[in-house]
Amino acid sequence: MTLTLDFTLNGRPCRVDTPPHWTVLDLVRDGLALSGTKDGCGEGVCGACTVLLDGSPIRACLVLAARLAGRSLLTIEGLERDGLDPLQDAFVRRGAAQCGFCTPGMILAARALLSVNPSPTDHDVREALAGNLCRCTGYVKVIEAVLAAATDAR
Repeated sequence: MTLTLDFTLNGRPCRVDTPPHWTVLDLVRDGLALSGTKDGCGEGVCGACTVLLDGSPIRACLVLAARLAGRSLLTIEGLERDGLDPLQDAFVRRGAAQCGFCTPGMILAARALLSVNPSPTDHDVREALAGNLCRCTGYVKVIEAVLAAATDAR
């Protein structure tokens, strides 16, 4: 048995058949072959699988794909149009990506923050990224990158 879902994926209409037990993470990685969204803990703790559903960050490993029907999903692949997105560029320029595993989730969580708060404080960024774990960077460069992207966008 499969479900047929119609939703918007990275700005484009998408129709896909999916097993009813699949999560958004399963669908994105296995069904749609978009490997940017990472499978970290599978329990919603690490934030590596963060994507934006109707502009809000969700843990793709916890949400059933069936919830996508009629909605809009943004993955890290949806940010690149003609080159790097300003957040991606800021992460590169600031050295905020070490191994890169957590980076897609961090960038999308930051994107959600900047969409509602274009002038965040250090504290705002820390709060927005609190659910995204990183073992490499120590977060300082990540916070600097998000603040730089916010400044550049103004």
